[in-house]
Amino acid sequence: MSPMPNTESAATLQPAPLTLADLKAAIATGIAQYRAAPGLSSAFAGVFVALGLLMYVVLEFATIAPMSLSLAGGFMLVGPALLAGFFSVADKLRAGRRPSVGDVWDGFRQLPRGGWVISFVCGLLFLIWITDAGILYGFMVGREPIGFLRLLHLEEIVISYAGYSAIMGAVLAFILFAVSAFSLPLIFDGRAQLVSGVVASVRAVFGRFAVMMCWAGVLSLVIIASALFLPLLLVSLPVMAYASRELYLRTFPR
Repeated sequence: MSPMPNTESAATLQPAPLTLADLKAAIATGIAQYRAAPGLSSAFAGVFVALGLLMYVVLEFATIAPMSLSLAGGFMLVGPALLAGFFSVADKLRAGRRPSVGDVWDGFRQLPRGGWVISFVCGLLFLIWITDAGILYGFMVGREPIGFLRLLHLEEIVISYAGYSAIMGAVLAFILFAVSAFSLPLIFDGRAQLVSGVVASVRAVFGRFAVMMCWAGVLSLVIIASALFLPLLLVSLPVMAYASRELYLRTFPR
């Protein structure tokens, strides 16, 4: 069932102090919760691993393998839209219950409208990012066929494309991170609506900028590396999702 509404205003959603020790504890919690439900966690993540594998097959067939670097980075833009299912599983584990596949579905079913708006924005930014990356690819690489075997040689043209695309993607990723880092869980818990949740999230990110940038760096490194080596995503995606839930609870205690 959906959580009972208990919406708080942006003014009352005051974030607690955070340190690097909180990041370490959040990651430890993510690992522990994954170990408590490894089959379900990896099965849900496996859906996105399969989609990623399909995309890589298409890129290899089209001989535009360097675009895989953009797709891996773009996963950071759509990642927040996947969290509701993991949040539901994490809450069941926190309550001492054994989660099931139905709990993953319940997470999306109980997500309020504001959460779906943020998910839509994630998808929209992903499309913008892929379009921009495709245009950049056309200018820098053109029609030169590059498969994954050639990609491994890290030619100068590929490194240049990866560098410029990373700069473009980092801007979008930072904006989305500031907006969604805490707004999505606040909305999921019924503690905020769209505007108040976004305001509280941005305030928390900029108010604890150094710690949150460390968290963003760890999150980006783990997820992008895992998206490039897809089997790793079976573990890293649920671990980081559960860790995100724990970090939110430390930042905005109930």
